[in-house]
Amino acid sequence: MSILEAVLAHRIVPVVVLERAEDAGPLAEALVAGGLPVAEVTFRTAAAAEAISIMAGRGDMLVGAGTVRTVAQVDQAVDAGASYIVSPGTSGAVVQRALERGVAVLPGAVTPTEIQAVLELGLDTVKFFPAGTFGGPSAIKALAAPFAGVKFVPTGGVGLSNLRDYLAVGAVAAVGGSWMVPADAIAAGDFDTVQRLTAEAVTAARQ
Repeated sequence: MSILEAVLAHRIVPVVVLERAEDAGPLAEALVAGGLPVAEVTFRTAAAAEAISIMAGRGDMLVGAGTVRTVAQVDQAVDAGASYIVSPGTSGAVVQRALERGVAVLPGAVTPTEIQAVLELGLDTVKFFPAGTFGGPSAIKALAAPFAGVKFVPTGGVGLSNLRDYLAVGAVAAVGGSWMVPADAIAAGDFDTVQRLTAEAVTAARQ
């Protein structure tokens, strides 16, 4: 099983925004305890690389870097310990660099043209973002028809209320979301809430 397959096998990928690297350890503990040893740490804050290093250093989590838009960020993420790269859109340079560095890459694509571009890069799995804005499960079903074999990871607008709607679509490999890692809970150091929400998400995904 490849790294990306192992990540998507969990069916849910927590999308994490960390303002403080010191929160990475207890957050990782809460995710693992909640039954979801995987995380996409977004490169939206200065703490991202250090947070990835802390979480990946545990050895019991699959940790990736999200919102990766440049080749330099790919290098920074991989050097920090990220085992996969997630981009909001499709950049040939980012994909190529990730593959050169030996890590999995999940580029964003929401239109037929973008999906075609991903296929031409030799990949078959795309991040569908922002999923809610671009038509949700019905849009993915429509796109899956001409693109047989392509797997989608919808992110953006996904939550506990519509999780099953997305996972019921055959072409959806997993979903990404931040509802189990709310920023206010992390800021308050309330990792019990993170663990509880994570466990609820895992249970819902298995139903």
